[in-house]
Amino acid sequence: MLQYPQIDPVAIAVGPLEVHWYGLTYLAGLAFAWWLALRRCRRPGCVVKRGQVDDLIFYCAVGVVLGGRLGYVLFYGSGRLMDDLLWVFRVWEGGMSFHGGLLGVILSAWLFARAQSLDFGALLDFVAPLAPLGLGLGRLGNFIGQELWGRPSDVAWAMVFPRDPLQLPRHPSQLYQFALEGILLFALLYWYSSRPRPRLAVSAAFLLGYACLRYFAEFFRQPDAHLGFEAFGWMTRGQLLCLPMALLGLYLLHRAYWRTSRTGA
Repeated sequence: MLQYPQIDPVAIAVGPLEVHWYGLTYLAGLAFAWWLALRRCRRPGCVVKRGQVDDLIFYCAVGVVLGGRLGYVLFYGSGRLMDDLLWVFRVWEGGMSFHGGLLGVILSAWLFARAQSLDFGALLDFVAPLAPLGLGLGRLGNFIGQELWGRPSDVAWAMVFPRDPLQLPRHPSQLYQFALEGILLFALLYWYSSRPRPRLAVSAAFLLGYACLRYFAEFFRQPDAHLGFEAFGWMTRGQLLCLPMALLGLYLLHRAYWRTSRTGA
C-alpha cells in the first residue's frame, strides 16, 4: 500500500481568502488550451485566426464553468435541487460535471461560430484537442482535494485517503483518469488531428475516446454516495452518461468518412 502524499488542498491562504489547488488546475488547463490554440491557429487553412483565440478561450471557459455546474445539478443532484432551488448557485459547496461542461462548451462554440461567421463543425474540430490535458489536470485537483476517490482495493498501490471516513485502502482512481482521459486522450487526439481529417472526425474521436476511457476508469472509481450503482446493479451514473456520448461519436465518425467517400474529397 502506498502512503497518500500529505498535500494541503489549499494552495494559497491570505486571511479568510483561500485558493484551492482544484481551482488552480482549472486555470492551468485553460492556460494550456490557450497556448495550444495559439500554436494550432498558425496552421494553413485553420478556421481560427490569431486574433480570435483569446475570445474563443473566454467563451469556452464560461461554457465549462456554467455547463459544468448546471450539468452536476441536473445529472447528479436533481433530487436536492427540488428541495433547495438556491443550491445551484452555491458553487463553493462543490459539484462540477464533465458532461455538463461538454454541453456548455459545445453551446459556447456554437455562439462563437455565429458571432464570428465560422464553420461550426470545423471550430469543434479545432477545440477538441485543446480539452484533454485540462481534464487531466482537473483530476489531479480531485486527487489533491481527496475527492472522487476509488473503490476499495488490495492492490500494491492502493491508498488510504485521510478524509475517507472508512479509512479503507482504495484505488487512486483520480490518477487513473489523469493518465487516461488527460495524457492518453491528448496524445491520441494530437496525433489524429495532426493531419487533415474529414469535418467533425476529430470531434467524433474526442467523444468516442473520452467515453470509452471514462467508462473503463469508472470501474475503479467509487460511485457517488447518494446515487450508488444504477443500471444492472453495477453501472454508475458516469458510465450511463458515457453511453450516448460514445454512440454519438461513432455516428459522427461514420458520417464524416461516409460523406468524404461519397464526395471523393
